[in-house]
Formats: sequence, structure tokens, C-alpha cells
Amino acid sequence: MRTDSTGIPKPAIVLAAILGAALLAGVIVLRVYSGNEPAQPKHNKIDKPLAVAPVPAPDAGNKDCAALLGKLPRTIPSDGEQLSRLALAKPVPPATVAWAATGDPVILRCGIEKPAELTPTSQLTVVSGVQWLRVADQGRATYYAVDRPVYVALTVPDSVGTGPLQDTSTAIRTALPQKPVRP
Repeated sequence: MRTDSTGIPKPAIVLAAILGAALLAGVIVLRVYSGNEPAQPKHNKIDKPLAVAPVPAPDAGNKDCAALLGKLPRTIPSDGEQLSRLALAKPVPPATVAWAATGDPVILRCGIEKPAELTPTSQLTVVSGVQWLRVADQGRATYYAVDRPVYVALTVPDSVGTGPLQDTSTAIRTALPQKPVRP
């Protein structure tokens, strides 16, 4: 039997090479057919006006919402990046602002109707002196500021962290006087 310079029989070397190639081909085929494709970026850059669905906002045109919109920051922090204010597609819902860098936006609406979830036993969270009612949904939460002369909703994707809530709380505290919660 022929051997190479290491003393290993040549048929064994050929067999090992064939088995190695077959193993590699099997791993590639398994990866392709198992659906484990390489991870895609989480977000796509938002490069056109954002369409925002209208919601009932009977108080959107009042002076309180105008005061709040004037105090909102142009950018808000989110897990180490800055979310910039977005242009909104027409028709623009009144007293509505959105921010994003990429991916799902953060949307603030002022002057909306009282949230149905607000009851005398609702658990509220206080952030920078503003009382919020949190209502979770799939992949996001909407926080309702419930202790101001108008109701304000901040819808935040789960992926953005607490920066938007903190910065908008500061703007709300500065622009709108505190009122008793009205369940």
C-alpha cells in the first residue's frame, strides 16, 4: 500500500478529504434549508414622510397642545443614539410628532381622548413629575400622561429604551400644569 511522507496510507488521506468535503457540504445545505439565514439589520432608515393614522383628538387644537409642541425636543435619546423628528405624510394628524433614526418610530399625540384603561385602580408610573398610564401592545407600549389639562399619548417600540419617555416627560412638565388625575 502506498503511503505519503508521514507514513499514512494514501487511500486514508483521500477518504479523509472526501469525508471533510461531504461534511462541509452537509453543513451548508443544512444552513440553507433550516431557515437560519444571516441576520439582517434590525431597522431600515426612514427616508420619506411617515404616515401616521389619525385617532380621535378633540383637544389637539387647544393652547395646551400648542404649548407642548413648542417645548418638544428636535431629537430624543434612545439606547445610545439620537432619534430625530420626522416629517409626517399628509394629512398630518393634529398635534402629532414622531421621532426615529431607523426602524419603528416614537409617536407623540396631544389632545387625545381619555384612555379607556384609566380607572380609579390603574397603576401609574411617575417620570420626571409626570404621571403615566402604561398600556402594552405587541412590540410596543403607549404611555398616557394623565395628570395634565390634556391627555398626551407616547407610543414607544420596545426596542428604544426609556430615553423618549424621560425627555417627553420633561417637556410635558415644563409646558403643561399638573392637574389631578381624572379616572
